[in-house]
Amino acid sequence: MTTPLWTLEEIAAATGGRIGAGARPASGASIDTRTLEPGDLYFAIRGDVHDGHDFVPAALEKGAAAAVVAEEKASAFADSDRLVAVPDVLEAMRRLGRAARARAHAKVVAITGSVGKTGTKEALRLALARQGATHASVASYNNHWGVPLTLARMPRESAFGVFEIGMNHGGEILPLTAMVRPHVAVVTTVEPVHIEFFRSIWGIADAKGEIFSGLEPGGTAVLNRDNPYFERLRAHALASPAGRILTFGEGEGADIRAERIVTKPDLSVVEARVFGQPLTYRIGTPGRHIALNSLSVLAAAHAVGADLALTALSFSELRPPVGRGERTVLALEDGEALLIDESYNANPASMRAALANLGAAELPRHGRRIAVLGDMKELGEEGPALHAGLAEAVEANRVDRIYAAGPLMGHLVDRLPRAKVALHAPTSAELAEAVCADLRPGDAVMVKGSLSMKMALVVKALKERYGAGRTGQALKG
Repeated sequence: MTTPLWTLEEIAAATGGRIGAGARPASGASIDTRTLEPGDLYFAIRGDVHDGHDFVPAALEKGAAAAVVAEEKASAFADSDRLVAVPDVLEAMRRLGRAARARAHAKVVAITGSVGKTGTKEALRLALARQGATHASVASYNNHWGVPLTLARMPRESAFGVFEIGMNHGGEILPLTAMVRPHVAVVTTVEPVHIEFFRSIWGIADAKGEIFSGLEPGGTAVLNRDNPYFERLRAHALASPAGRILTFGEGEGADIRAERIVTKPDLSVVEARVFGQPLTYRIGTPGRHIALNSLSVLAAAHAVGADLALTALSFSELRPPVGRGERTVLALEDGEALLIDESYNANPASMRAALANLGAAELPRHGRRIAVLGDMKELGEEGPALHAGLAEAVEANRVDRIYAAGPLMGHLVDRLPRAKVALHAPTSAELAEAVCADLRPGDAVMVKGSLSMKMALVVKALKERYGAGRTGQALKG
């Protein structure tokens, strides 16, 4: 008989909840009835928009092992005996997450950074999964509910755990890293992301440096040696329980250093020196930023005792997640076009990286590079200048046409030649039809913007009009 993820005794001990007679041991944990699987323990979290208690009947109907509800609302479900009544549902999930961490024998890695968190987490998940049972965050579950939910889902037999930790404000990482208690903590980079909520980028560096406070005694801090805020982060690491600091980058002095990076339309090749030893490997997705972050993966893998040769080999199987560089061939009437979906989110650093990937696409002689760009949010008073500053990247990467959505993108539009701007509209929805109508065989179109700009609407329109064909390589003439 398979051991459940959580027995009723363990649930009661961790949450302090009052368990109904019909509750069953749990095989998983969920906060969303749309993705809930039979046997999941459903947490009725109260969010900004919805109260999870409204979906308790649906969760039970779908086969939840039990629903964790607030004691004050338990009477509303008096006809069900599959409840776990607690004073605070979110705190109960946190407590279950802490219990999962306390019983775990896994080597745990926590990853943060202004950009590259999810991609680095996925690369490390891929590498470690070939060397032992690996549990990792789903999608970008990196906030005050995503981290404890990921912990609560961690099987007791996991050999490795990989957790993504995010923040918008200072102080948000502290409680999350305290829950995760990583053996290794990685900061990919520090950039002006969420700068609206900080006095300066130094404050962002300090907020990212909070991740080291949760390190297990003697743990490892992994830092980007090339980042301008390296010394600031290093000071945080030195003040933490870390036993050592590993560095990565291109500059002299990095423990894991890229000596040469070759970016191609559909892959990257890295020639590195790892603790003085040469190592060359291929990454199955393009992008200089991805190649640089792969160095941090090597550092983290080394720190948890994984085989570095196997780790490097795994990179060839890496594919970009949906909304973060996924490539799709679109079938037009007289040929094909390439869609590069970067629609999940955006900030100045990731926008420049996406434009660089578009610039690297190899196209037929008549093909055009089209960028569909939405506002980058949470940049505060620096927003207009940071948008206008993208003009250099647009020109450097030979972008032929720009479709722009949102008032901030107006500052970029004003910096570009009029002939290069196809359309500037208030919303992404107003761009979709025009982009679809403009696309020609041989074109490459890249879509990117902050999540609230809903740039995925343009991606959806393109796929519906021209088909979501196979994941494609860049078109070649």
